[in-house]
Amino acid sequence: MSQVAAVVGASGYAGGELLRLLASHPALSVGPVFGASSAGQSVGSVHRHLSSLADRTIGPVDDLVADPHSWLSGVDVVFLALPHGHSGRIASAISESEAEERPVIVDLGADHRLEDADDWASYYGPSAQAHAGTWTYGLPELPGARAAITQSSRIANPGCYPTGVALGLAPLLAAEVAEARDVVVVAASGTTGAGRSSAAHLSGSEVMGSVAGYKAGGAHQHTPEMSQTLSRAAGTEVAVSFTPMLVPMPRGILATSTAPASSGTSSPAARAALLDAYAGEPFVTVLPEGVWPRTADVVGSNSVHLQVAVDEKAGRVLVLSAIDNLVKGAAGQAIQNANLALGIAETSGLSADAVAP
Repeated sequence: MSQVAAVVGASGYAGGELLRLLASHPALSVGPVFGASSAGQSVGSVHRHLSSLADRTIGPVDDLVADPHSWLSGVDVVFLALPHGHSGRIASAISESEAEERPVIVDLGADHRLEDADDWASYYGPSAQAHAGTWTYGLPELPGARAAITQSSRIANPGCYPTGVALGLAPLLAAEVAEARDVVVVAASGTTGAGRSSAAHLSGSEVMGSVAGYKAGGAHQHTPEMSQTLSRAAGTEVAVSFTPMLVPMPRGILATSTAPASSGTSSPAARAALLDAYAGEPFVTVLPEGVWPRTADVVGSNSVHLQVAVDEKAGRVLVLSAIDNLVKGAAGQAIQNANLALGIAETSGLSADAVAP
């Protein structure tokens, strides 16, 4: 018998991707669906590609806080796919409700990712809800994370950029083939990473035929999350210089992460660190030598493609990672986390194979 998933924030790109993946999940079924601007509309009018769920009505988000008991009955997992700063109050209402059983909650926003409240205030602004505290960080492939997620009912889904960067660089720092200093990340993302709201700089006329940097110089909100995750892997504080770029494609992230190579580190040693870290992982592929990641090869999948090399003249290790920002960077990873927390096979409802061309 299927367990029931509620989706809050169903009208956005991440919410739509959650619904798409859940619609064919063998052990989870779609239960209540909620949205803000889309409340009262059908799923089909908001996401025309979701034919199997087209007749579902999107309920208002405000009802979640006013009377959580009325919709929580029978719900096993709640996915919060809301703008940053909006998940905390709903999570609190669920936790404080009088429902007999508390569902697993997976928060796709940033409300529960950061340990440091000052980082939250600095990067998400004084107008955002107060820092909601730190939940189990849901990146299963990192050491110890899978066991923690399995035992948790409150999971903070990582951001899209931090997912690609951490999976590429964390094993190199942990194995000490890369030094935990002078970390530089340059990553390119498709336009869905900016959300679904209308904005002039995201219009086709502005985006097509152009690559643009944005929020450089440490201004991007994912910077402290990257630093936090890499610091855990390295066992010491790691500062990250991060430059994001917007590229003219709907989906995908390609991240290039570099750090100084440790003394004596070679490309084979760096490659061995990745292979050791990800042996048996269903969604992480260390590509054959000489083959570099492409976003086209991960579209629609929960996969991560990695390649590593040591630039001996520059004395730096560089690792490239490719993910689909809406799947492994958001909805797919959220389902992977929910599977673990609910005792479902981790790969259920997810594919390592991409869509091509």
